[in-house]
Amino acid sequence: MCLIALAWRPGHDLPLLVAANRDEFYARPTAAMAEWPQMPGLIAGRDLQAGGTWLGIGPGGRFAALTNIRDPQAEQGSRSRGELPLRFLQTPLEPEAFLEELRGEADEYSGFNLLIGDCQALWHFNSQSGEATALTPGIHGVSNAGLNTPWPKLERAKAALADAPDERALFALLADTTKPEDAALPDTGVGMELERLLGSVFIASPTYGTRASTLLFGYGDGRRRIIERSFGAEGVPIGEARFEI
Repeated sequence: MCLIALAWRPGHDLPLLVAANRDEFYARPTAAMAEWPQMPGLIAGRDLQAGGTWLGIGPGGRFAALTNIRDPQAEQGSRSRGELPLRFLQTPLEPEAFLEELRGEADEYSGFNLLIGDCQALWHFNSQSGEATALTPGIHGVSNAGLNTPWPKLERAKAALADAPDERALFALLADTTKPEDAALPDTGVGMELERLLGSVFIASPTYGTRASTLLFGYGDGRRRIIERSFGAEGVPIGEARFEI
């Protein structure tokens, strides 16, 4: 994923609400969200190039999502970041224990943010800082920097999430193509032209853009509802998948 906004409200009837966009090159082969036959109870999209995923749910109410950290100067890791959500969704370890184990391996991956948890606990790990943080109740977000780094598109998404009570409004949030003024854009070392392209919540171009928009509703009674819309070049819709557990 390249943008995740979430409302975390332990004790609420809807403790976890997630709205997320995955941005990627359209040429990278991908399978839409589905239940993985070899992993019963695991529902996620699949990166057919490296075999991992960017967001998924698993048995026991588990949730995991990933973004990369944009740093063109950083050394590339030897392992695919997409394996990290899968590892958590399949492990019996609690989130804190899983992240403690991961801390010693983090430098084997290119920079990443990892969100993991269930309807009782939600944790964030940033590979650059090595910090694992239990999220406090409220609205949080992460893009391609740290947790709650105030990039314009992330601030727009978080503000919209606070006022988006239903599925239609949440998908409208994820479809926002508003581009900030140049002065408000971050400088991540990729040049202004690319910063402009990447500056909106929803990205569309001939070669790179938002490939999937995903909503996750995690209810206090253990039910989960997950919806994914898929897109092709220039943001053209190509499909939708829905699951209720």
